[in-house]
Amino acid sequence: MPIDVELISDSTNAALRMELSTSTREAIDTRTTVIIGQLNLLLGEELGADDDPEVKGVFRKAHQLLDLSSRPTRQTPSFSAFFYMRDVASLTRRLLWVYAERTGTDVA
Repeated sequence: MPIDVELISDSTNAALRMELSTSTREAIDTRTTVIIGQLNLLLGEELGADDDPEVKGVFRKAHQLLDLSSRPTRQTPSFSAFFYMRDVASLTRRLLWVYAERTGTDVA
């Protein structure tokens, strides 16, 4: 089943457009959960990490971000959760570009 490039693109764009001053913690956590799921989908694809050191580096960074010890908890301040969300969205976006390049798909 192919990755929904448009959905991931829209989701990451929405996360990167969010502003800390106008975002609730609930909205940040919800968006983060969605993007983590999308990042996991991309990590499950064959994107050439074995052959491309740059892609391998992105995979390594993704696994570091997804490590449970790196994720925000309920006690984490909102600003830290917000910047975690942005990091995950940015990395997901990078993997989306790799996916699109490898599959010949356009990213909006």
